[in-house]
Amino acid sequence: MSEQHQTEHSSLIKTPKQLAIVVVLAFVVPVVVIILLAQLAAGTKKSTASPAAQEEAIAKRLKPVGEVIVAAAGGAQQLRDGKTVVETACAACHATGAMNAPKIGDKAAWGKLTGRSLEALTASAIKGIRQMPARGGNPDLADVEIARAIVYMANQGGANWKEPAAPAVAAPVAVAAAPAAVAVAAAPATAGDSAKGKSVYESSCAACHTAGVAGAPKTGDKAAWAPRLKTGKDALYASVIKGKGAMPPKGGNASLADADIKAAVDYLTGLAK
Repeated sequence: MSEQHQTEHSSLIKTPKQLAIVVVLAFVVPVVVIILLAQLAAGTKKSTASPAAQEEAIAKRLKPVGEVIVAAAGGAQQLRDGKTVVETACAACHATGAMNAPKIGDKAAWGKLTGRSLEALTASAIKGIRQMPARGGNPDLADVEIARAIVYMANQGGANWKEPAAPAVAAPVAVAAAPAAVAVAAAPATAGDSAKGKSVYESSCAACHTAGVAGAPKTGDKAAWAPRLKTGKDALYASVIKGKGAMPPKGGNASLADADIKAAVDYLTGLAK
């Protein structure tokens, strides 16, 4: 009877090896269970959010406290009157009659044009007609500025048109600024800025230099540019700024800064090397 009772209460661990296994399992099993539960919880949380939502959440966490806002100085662009637009963008051709452009003050030439409506003439100028590029080669001109320039030139040719008023503008909507925002004025272009030079060329120089109008050296014509390059860059800058031959000062765009003129000259001469 005593042997049977002793047998019933004997331990399952009979050897040191078994004891060691039990001790190891006592530590390992809880750790494994904890890891599995953590992975299960993470997987469940991840599966509840779409990839787009996850990316948005990450972007919000990485978003800086402040932002830099780049804005041009002077605020919104002011619409120019017809006389200003003509002097800065149209005179290169219309003051000299280059490329068969109707000359300012030529009543016969403008009399034929004023037989059409201002809307029709404006549409032609916006799209470009014959040798005149779209918007007179200046893509920055607003539709109403083009119409005003036409009215000014037509009136110089004997018409009596009224300059169109600026279109109504909706009231600005207030927008909350980002925290710690910093306003940075646009940096002025430098003479070596090839991108600026190309932009000035396309808006103010291409009308004559692309076709070689009035003796203008054609773009990329190395033979035509060779003698001019020998005079040096400073002499070329001065000629364009002051005007030379049929070319009016600053190519007919008096609003251009000297640095912009130099950038355009650098661009043109670079194409001829």
